[in-house]
Amino acid sequence: MIEFEKKDRYDINDYREIIRLLRTPEGCPWDREQTHESIRKNLLEEAYEAAEAIDTGDAEHLKEELGDVLMQVLLHSQMEEERGVFSLDDVADASCKKLIFRHPHVFGGAAAGNADEALDSWDAAKRVEKAQKTVSSSLAAVCGALPALWRAEKIQEKTARVGFDFPDVGSAIAKLREETDELCEGIAQGSRENMEEELGDILFSAANVARFLKLDPEAALNGACGKYARRFEFVERCALEKGDKLENMTLEELEKLYQRARMELEGKEIQISLDI
Repeated sequence: MIEFEKKDRYDINDYREIIRLLRTPEGCPWDREQTHESIRKNLLEEAYEAAEAIDTGDAEHLKEELGDVLMQVLLHSQMEEERGVFSLDDVADASCKKLIFRHPHVFGGAAAGNADEALDSWDAAKRVEKAQKTVSSSLAAVCGALPALWRAEKIQEKTARVGFDFPDVGSAIAKLREETDELCEGIAQGSRENMEEELGDILFSAANVARFLKLDPEAALNGACGKYARRFEFVERCALEKGDKLENMTLEELEKLYQRARMELEGKEIQISLDI
């Protein structure tokens, strides 16, 4: 058994020590075998679970999920400390220096009277830090592992800052319609490669419309997924109440139930919003 002092309350240093102990030969075989690559997915999952806790407004759940995200940070840092490359203190040092450098309006002589000016100051400092002398270099720096809709939004924001943008949301919607027509042409031609390209253009254009409307495209799509799932649950429940199996029903019958679900569920959601 590993020697470790059990306490009524632990702090970040205890958390760090637990992770170190888990990685020792006397620790946990599973933790000891992990690599950056093997737990890459875990880091993403924990971040998304923390985001879900934010969405639900559950503080206790958020505390738990932030702890899980922190565990991933501690694990990755411990792996590098074992290799003698960097430690958690080095991570903190680099992050502190970055925050100070990117906030010249707080820690330097620059000024920012509002949030937009502060963001402009941050972006300017970041470009200097990353030696991004061109817009193209800033586009290349957008993380390729981001969800595609968020990546599209970030790329569009960067080119819009230099004036390469549609004049209004109507023009952005017209482009979305144009891309939809081009997908139809690709389908008619039967070219899978062309269909994938045009579908990508549709999603990119949809993200652009969301940007004009100041909406989060990822959140909008998530909302649509939830709405579809609720409607389908209604369809299935209605079918089961009638003693029917979904696979034995015609598409026309299913569509009628779906439209009924859309009307009834939307009515309830509207009433709830009115009550609030």
